[in-house]
Amino acid sequence: MRDVVVLGSTGSIGVQALEIVAANPNKFRLVGLSAGRKNPELLMQQAKKFNVPIVGTMAPAPKTSGVQVIDGPNSSVEIAALPCDIVLNGISGSIGLGPTLSALAVGNKVALANKESLVAGGDLVMKYGADKLIPVDSEHSAIFQVMQAGKSSDIKKLILTASGGPFRDVDDLSQVSVADALNHPTWSMGEVVSINSATLLNKGLEIIEAHYLFGVDYDDIEAVIHPQSVVHSLVEFCDGSTLAQASPPNMKGPIAYALAYPERINKACAPIDWSKNHNWQFLPIDHEKYPAIALAKLCGKLGAGLPAVFNAANEVAVAAFLAGQIKFTAIIDIVEQVVQAFGSNTPTTIRDISDVSGIEQSARMKASEIIKELN
Repeated sequence: MRDVVVLGSTGSIGVQALEIVAANPNKFRLVGLSAGRKNPELLMQQAKKFNVPIVGTMAPAPKTSGVQVIDGPNSSVEIAALPCDIVLNGISGSIGLGPTLSALAVGNKVALANKESLVAGGDLVMKYGADKLIPVDSEHSAIFQVMQAGKSSDIKKLILTASGGPFRDVDDLSQVSVADALNHPTWSMGEVVSINSATLLNKGLEIIEAHYLFGVDYDDIEAVIHPQSVVHSLVEFCDGSTLAQASPPNMKGPIAYALAYPERINKACAPIDWSKNHNWQFLPIDHEKYPAIALAKLCGKLGAGLPAVFNAANEVAVAAFLAGQIKFTAIIDIVEQVVQAFGSNTPTTIRDISDVSGIEQSARMKASEIIKELN
């Protein structure tokens, strides 16, 4: 029996994780849950259903007999430090960094679905060692699985696949609407992740994440458009072999693999149906149309606080687009302007999470100034 804490339990990753726990009661026991402000009622329903003794919430929650409630902005940080076998961090956004560090600080392993932990605070997180992290993102889970086939020293290149989002066949992006950008052709995701997929900025975040997780140079990490989203990533080895991990586009497979590693969960997700015809395409990315990937690599190479600047500026720009304040094409323009404004002025060493918070706050303020000038 493995004791599990789920952070962000009311979000997409968290809900699917709880479904896996429910389907495998002999393998997992939930000992803690946390959620943000949006759905405290669901959080308490989850706690009652799974007999979870303690939960954390950023919003007032209805009282439930037998459930201890920790509330406030640091609730997930406290829940992450509960004694357990693994903490699944399914929180969205840079707010997930604190709970990741909290879990690692007490020796908990982390099943990481929060990209921003590594993008904004990779140097801090990696002080605890890569062996404490098990990736949940489908791309990084794929690489993690494929790497079992060889030695790290034999790896020549990592290739992350991207669906291409809703605009892969659209040339003019100047007039696309919020509804258009949220209409992802393959995955059902939250608003911010959907917009990041449409700009391909998510792939830039994932490249930074892959660099930290697997210790591979940025020049040896690529991305390719794969519209079918069945091959989740590939690893090229020094002998010329390229190995891929493939499964239907469903997050339950990566979640289950991370929770149970090194075991596998029977029927975690449906397999590929080989009785049907399949046509898998792999297309090069148009970097003029999608400049976010090159910008992410630049920020990663320069390091220090620039990845945090990159991510924070994007969060502000995406929020402005969703609110109808800017055009879709302005998102990456704003991020690039913020990155250029900071340049080499960010700290060369990130000492602690307060440094990250300070950098992010400055980047958000600069992004807000640029947006205000556009209106």
